[in-house]
Formats: sequence, C-alpha cells, structure tokens
Amino acid sequence: MENIIVKDLNDFLSDLNIFYRKLQNYHWNVCGKDFFVLHSKLEEYYDEVNKQIDEIAEHILMLGEQPLGTMQDYLNNTCIVEAKNEKIEEKAIFENIINDLGTLLNKVTNIKEEADKQNMYATSSLMDEYIEGYMKKLWMCRQRDKGDRS
Repeated sequence: MENIIVKDLNDFLSDLNIFYRKLQNYHWNVCGKDFFVLHSKLEEYYDEVNKQIDEIAEHILMLGEQPLGTMQDYLNNTCIVEAKNEKIEEKAIFENIINDLGTLLNKVTNIKEEADKQNMYATSSLMDEYIEGYMKKLWMCRQRDKGDRS
C-alpha cells in the first residue's frame, strides 16, 4: 500500500504543475494598465513554482517512490482549476492566485501534520518552508487591495 505521505506529495506535485501552467497562462494573457509590472511578477511566481515542482519530485524519489510525471496524472490528481486561455485583468488574476495559494497552504499544512505523525522530519521541514512562503505570498497578494479602500 502506498504511503499516504507519498500520495499527498504526488497530489501536491499535481497542484504545483497546474498552478505553474496557470501562472504562465496569466503571464501571457494579462492585460490592463499594470501590464508591465504584472507580467514580470507572474514570471517571478511561476519560476518559483517551477523550483518547487523539482524539489517535490526529487523529495518523492528520495523517499524511494515514483513522482507523477504526465499532464494527465496531474489533471487527475489536482485541486487547482486550470485557467482559461483568454485575456484576463489584474483583479481576477489576484482573486484566483489568492484562492490557489490558500489551497496550496492547506495542502502543505496537512502534509506536514501527517509527516510529523510518521516522524518524517525531512518532509515536515520542507513543508515548513512552503507554509512560510505561501503565508507571505498570501499576505502580499492581499495587500494589493488595501490601497483601493477608502
């Protein structure tokens, strides 16, 4: 029977792959007055997610298991909804990113809890890094709307 941690890590790997593709789609299709800033920021985000994809796949391999590796596998195991291939404005992009970051934060928090139960310290430590990173990104994305309030 597959370890629940490996299943959860492969699900997380799937989420990251779809999130990566979504961010890249937004990078290509963003429009509006802040195009230049957003275009660069989205590239920064998807580059970071790409590193996480590699880290998680290699972590699964270090556990002696096989990471998922096909787009079909990812689509079958993700909680992240794909982005439509169409022009999109800043507000909708950030609403979706905030939602997806919340999903990823919940996922890594659950993986950390299970890793702690199983004394899988390396997995738990890796999830700590992601928890901190997603919390910071959520805070930063939410700050974007603060200036619009009177």
